[in-house]
Amino acid sequence: MYQKPSMKFSFINRQILRRLYLVALVILATLIAIWCEQVQTPKSVTVTSLTQPEKVLVDEPIQPIPLKIALNQSKVGLGEKLFREPRLSADNRVSCLSCHHLNTGGADEVAFSIGVNRTVGNVNTPTVYNAAFNPSLNWNGKFKTLEALTEVAIQNPTDMGIDWQVLIPKLQQTPEYMQAFTQNYADGVTKANVNDAIATYLRSLYTPNSRFDQYLRGNQKAITEEEKEGYRLFKAYGCVSCHQGMNLGGNLYEKFGLMGDYFRERGNVKYADLGRYNVTQNEADKFVFRVPSLRNVALTYPYFHDGSVKTLEEAIKVMTKYQLGRSLSQKDIESIALFLGTLTGEHPALNQK
Repeated sequence: MYQKPSMKFSFINRQILRRLYLVALVILATLIAIWCEQVQTPKSVTVTSLTQPEKVLVDEPIQPIPLKIALNQSKVGLGEKLFREPRLSADNRVSCLSCHHLNTGGADEVAFSIGVNRTVGNVNTPTVYNAAFNPSLNWNGKFKTLEALTEVAIQNPTDMGIDWQVLIPKLQQTPEYMQAFTQNYADGVTKANVNDAIATYLRSLYTPNSRFDQYLRGNQKAITEEEKEGYRLFKAYGCVSCHQGMNLGGNLYEKFGLMGDYFRERGNVKYADLGRYNVTQNEADKFVFRVPSLRNVALTYPYFHDGSVKTLEEAIKVMTKYQLGRSLSQKDIESIALFLGTLTGEHPALNQK
């Protein structure tokens, strides 16, 4: 007697569930889209629209760097002065530029940089080029913004080693800086404004229009057939599973030694080798690092957080052994290296070398 009403209610319930399911899918898709946008473009960088729509190859796991990014050029100029300023260090001898050489890929070609008072660092210096596109910074991903990274680097005893209570008066006593800060910030020289100016300059250190980006935009002649074969191998062997997106990395964490014990075979495990564990204290994060960007990688030797490898070919060999469990032929290694060479972008300093 009550069979039909029950079936009717059951049918209505199924309709409601379907609608809820569709709504949930829409919300999930929206959240994924928002996340992807945040991962690929830093919040404080405005990408300038081009007069003509970009033609980018579809179905590729790598996207080109924007050709133009809108920034406050007055702040960029102030940030550049601060970036080159040795008075930001305790001994008045070290600047950001001391470890981040702009004409050598934004790094300094040594395993460990030398900071204030000749102090030697404990990890290889990452490049500053295209750092703004990374959602986290440093090898262990401790910092989420360029401002936070700058603030700590200035105080770090192995970097600049200066206290803010010393630095701020030092800058205030310099008429040039007083004028520049007053022009750009209502409250003049402050810790927050120093960090903001340097971070704004760092966002200007992007390297668009690499030959590979030209290829992605449709210029088939931008890279050679040998370099195209290297890219095919880069994808076929699985390198692209970690090195993807606009920066070919920088947006994931991965254990160094998935398919072999890199640290046991290298020996002499140090504090810095623990990687992300030093941030989270989670056992699962031991030997886990932020996947580095491969932009301009042909210029940023030596490689890895420990600066242990001097050539790109050797770095490929190590990566495929410990991360992919493969032993590649020399021909394939050379092909992938040729492809990686196409990732060197354009920046005035890079063209000096």
